[in-house]
Amino acid sequence: MTRQGTGDRLAEPAPAGWLRPLCRRTRRFGVAYACAVASLALGPSVAGAAGAEAPDPPSRSYFVYAAAESDDEVSIIRFGPAGAEVVKTITVGSFPAEVEGPHGLSVDPDGRHWYVSIAHGFPYGSVHKYETGTDEWVGDVTLGLFPATLDVSASTGLLYAVNFNLHGPLEPSSISVVEAETMTEVARVETGIRPHGGRLSPDGSFFYSVNMMDFELVEVDAFAFQITRRLPLGDGVMPTWVTRPTRDGKVYVTGNNVAKIFEVDLASWRVARTFETGPGPYNLDLTADGATLVATYKGGDAVGFWNLATGREIARTPTSRTIPHGVVVTPDGEYAFVTLEGVGADPGTVEVYHVATGERVDAVDIGKQAGGIAFWKMED
Repeated sequence: MTRQGTGDRLAEPAPAGWLRPLCRRTRRFGVAYACAVASLALGPSVAGAAGAEAPDPPSRSYFVYAAAESDDEVSIIRFGPAGAEVVKTITVGSFPAEVEGPHGLSVDPDGRHWYVSIAHGFPYGSVHKYETGTDEWVGDVTLGLFPATLDVSASTGLLYAVNFNLHGPLEPSSISVVEAETMTEVARVETGIRPHGGRLSPDGSFFYSVNMMDFELVEVDAFAFQITRRLPLGDGVMPTWVTRPTRDGKVYVTGNNVAKIFEVDLASWRVARTFETGPGPYNLDLTADGATLVATYKGGDAVGFWNLATGREIARTPTSRTIPHGVVVTPDGEYAFVTLEGVGADPGTVEVYHVATGERVDAVDIGKQAGGIAFWKMED
């Protein structure tokens, strides 16, 4: 039995003058917020943005999907001229009595459907497909153990999902290839131990992923369904994410346990530059022009903003709650949305940052353990 949109709820408008529970809005967009709990205070950037002019409110609205892994929910967040708000929450999964763990999210290139990986199963996880707009369930497919990051090809319509196998033995796992129209698994590529993070090249010809416990970056021929290259990142270096390739043929890979980000040149297949970061770099995203890299520092409770032309971190901003997880940058490069897992009874949080300054401009709470996040659309 699959939950087909049951339990969906539209968010009620927030009371005037409030950002979220416990917080009173005093000045908006990069200036100050007063919060009843000091640990939730939205503070300024600690590097780079000091003295910068506060950003203006956006002139358009941005929509993202964000998953709450411990509540089996996916929320739609809108950020626009009036600020950030949760406009809808969708219950996902197949077994209402179980915590199934929605983990990765992706919206297909034509914007008609969104996909969520469900990490936990009996024993295998799955990916579920929903229609955007209505958020009606369309179909699902059973994959491997703990499917996590996923991406959809604009050229073939194929979906690629890494089977992270987080709780299993340290043995090679795989990448599943799914025909998204019918939600049928058509191939499974053995890749390595604890595969995580995965992004397609713009033309859909290659899929890049990392093997956390094999300490390597891998390149998969997305048409032939086979690994073409492996790049060791150093003995014991645990990567957790890789970006999509830039126009000049670079990808960026986190060294989560060594506080580094590696710039990999795809033509030479070597590390071209190494950036020293905050503790625990975890997820990454790029502006569309490849000029700025945004990183979540899971071990440092901060978000970093990197100028890739100079190789310098232009801002590092503390997060309002603990354990930053996912990040997605808007197509116009103006804003980055970041998920915070929180701990204990904390709700999850989605924060919004102004990319040019690294300044946090808003935040909104969702279900517990916010993790996966995907951009949906912009509206003028």
